[in-house]
Amino acid sequence: MIEPSKHQPDPRTQQDALDVGDFVYAATGARVRRLTMPDGTHWFPAVDVCKQLGYTTPRKALLDHVPEEHRDILETVTGGHCLSVPAGREWRRDLNLIDLQGLILLVSACTKPECGPFKQWVAEVIETVQREGSYTLEEAEVQPAEPGAPLAYAMPEQVAEAIVRLEERNLQADEQLAVAQHESLTLQRTMLETQKATLAAQQTIAQAMERIANRLDTLALDRPAPVPDFPTHPTTESVLADWRKRLSVTEDVWTLAVVIAPVLVEEGELRQPLEAIAARTGLSVHRVNECLRMLRKHACIHPRGATEDGAPVYVLDQR
Repeated sequence: MIEPSKHQPDPRTQQDALDVGDFVYAATGARVRRLTMPDGTHWFPAVDVCKQLGYTTPRKALLDHVPEEHRDILETVTGGHCLSVPAGREWRRDLNLIDLQGLILLVSACTKPECGPFKQWVAEVIETVQREGSYTLEEAEVQPAEPGAPLAYAMPEQVAEAIVRLEERNLQADEQLAVAQHESLTLQRTMLETQKATLAAQQTIAQAMERIANRLDTLALDRPAPVPDFPTHPTTESVLADWRKRLSVTEDVWTLAVVIAPVLVEEGELRQPLEAIAARTGLSVHRVNECLRMLRKHACIHPRGATEDGAPVYVLDQR
């Protein structure tokens, strides 16, 4: 057996010869959760240990590698010492626990290279016990100064080296995480600056567009009215030519235009009833009215009162 001391301490005041947290850290590579009972025994959630050791199915790992006497459920372990179940959803009453021997058995069955130094130390302990009948920890160079304090023991070299390597790995991981966080922060700042620059550019463009729109409105107000594209004394041909350039209309509108243009030029106005124009063009009275409205809309003609019979009077729009 392992002999930390030649004297047997009182179990009620017994302290671990090796810090169990460091011991488990060296074995599993992680700081797993732990429950320490009043008698000094330690219990660990099986799911935590299996996760760190790479076991994909904790239940099968326990059945394959850990005997029943080294595993139990949380409610039974705590109830045996009249303790309540720890608070928190992660501490379920049916949570599978393993003791320190169960943990060592899982480590021994693990194939991860990180477990190598710890397994080597366990093999050395067994060999030493077989050869010499016991295994004694070396006393630490620095002992507690308090009177009656228990002896402090040096951590085995393989366990200490495993912890050092794990801490170095964790430091490297922390450094890589710090670098990644710094790069992420720099990228976020760059994106923020880009967004600010884009917003400023959009505001500048919007202001420029507003100035252009205001300038165009001013120019439109200052622009003189368009001069008709026909002489002071228009002819039927010049009127139709001007209308053809300015109009993009259906054939029925143009049919009406050809009929009324000579009347507007020769008589100066169109006083014919809509029915008469419809008879000359072959269009319906409703369509004649719509065509006249289209010509008014494009400033080809404009109304000037009505006849005694109520027929509308139109003249050429020469503004």
